[in-house]
Amino acid sequence: MAHAPQIRIPATYMRGGTSKGVFFKLTDLPEEAQVPGPDRDALLLRVIGSPDPYGKQIDGMGAATSSTSKTVILSKSSRPGHDVDYLFGQVSIDQPFVDWSGNCGNLSAAVGPFAIANGLVDAQRVPADGMAVVRIWQANIGKTIIAHVPMTGGQVQETGDFELDGVTFPAAEVRIEFLDPADEGEEGGAMFPTGNLVDELDVPGVGNFKATFINSGIPTIFLEAEALGYTGTELQDDINGDPAALARFETIRAHGALRMGLIKSLDEAAGRQHTPKVAFVARPADYVASSGKRIAAKDIDVLVRALSMGKLHHAMMGTASVAIATAAAVPGTLVNLAAGGGERDGVRFGHPSGTLRVGAQASPVDGQWTVTKAIMSRSARVLMEGAVRVPGAPAA
Repeated sequence: MAHAPQIRIPATYMRGGTSKGVFFKLTDLPEEAQVPGPDRDALLLRVIGSPDPYGKQIDGMGAATSSTSKTVILSKSSRPGHDVDYLFGQVSIDQPFVDWSGNCGNLSAAVGPFAIANGLVDAQRVPADGMAVVRIWQANIGKTIIAHVPMTGGQVQETGDFELDGVTFPAAEVRIEFLDPADEGEEGGAMFPTGNLVDELDVPGVGNFKATFINSGIPTIFLEAEALGYTGTELQDDINGDPAALARFETIRAHGALRMGLIKSLDEAAGRQHTPKVAFVARPADYVASSGKRIAAKDIDVLVRALSMGKLHHAMMGTASVAIATAAAVPGTLVNLAAGGGERDGVRFGHPSGTLRVGAQASPVDGQWTVTKAIMSRSARVLMEGAVRVPGAPAA
């Protein structure tokens, strides 16, 4: 059997917020991968190095965590009022599938810089110095994101003094606005899909929990830390080193997904790892972050821990941050109550790597809560650019 040479595909490896991913221009992909389907999925799986039964992704660009097993496809937008179309693929580490069911909020910070650098934004809309405003269509969920990208000397400014807990080195700040982030996707219904701010979630064999189900940023199930036997100050090893705990969270997630209308049977949850997320909240408390930094209760409004792709996240997903901001802004949700209750347009929460402030503009309209915008700051940086190589199909 003849062996085909490797395929060379132009690509950029970027950090966005606390995530990393491989970025492609749609037109640079092989023709068969320029449309959704098994050929595209197979290519991205091979780029990242999945499925890997060893769980290491040694033979690919992934780094064996949910934060680093990510791909992005960008194209110039034909949609009025938008510059670029952004499609996100969360690649499973050990299973042969790519989850297209949601956005990555962290990598959203890298979309604007990539789009400018790769000519996807009209030149007249990009100042030589100052702030470029990039209008992004998030194709997974059908939402608009506005990125404010700093420019210096006609180039995207990547260095700076903005610090983000969960990222070791400072960089330039990229402010992101998620417009009308609620009612994500076509399956989950309204911002609060059950119509309630707090529900009872009965999980056979696990327990009965108060839960806030929300579609904003990404479908998320919020629980109370105390009801799960936690304090809200846990770090990754406290959860990820406990297989029984991870199995319990996955069971809760499956039942929550069913309750939210995201799946029709519990069996479907295994093929939908990216959404919904599960998070638990608690009132502020002192703790030591994973970096050794001491976080004081007086410096935060609420504690939040969230799981992504079956593991406790090392910081906080950007889309889950939108869910946190929205839920905190609505009086009576579990997030709002843990933060002290009342009306608020911003919240600073503690996560395993430190703290983050996020804001949301929420208000009741015709008896239903709506959110017009969620805002946060991230940073982004090109780590490597050039091409990735993947083995071609063997010749007959």
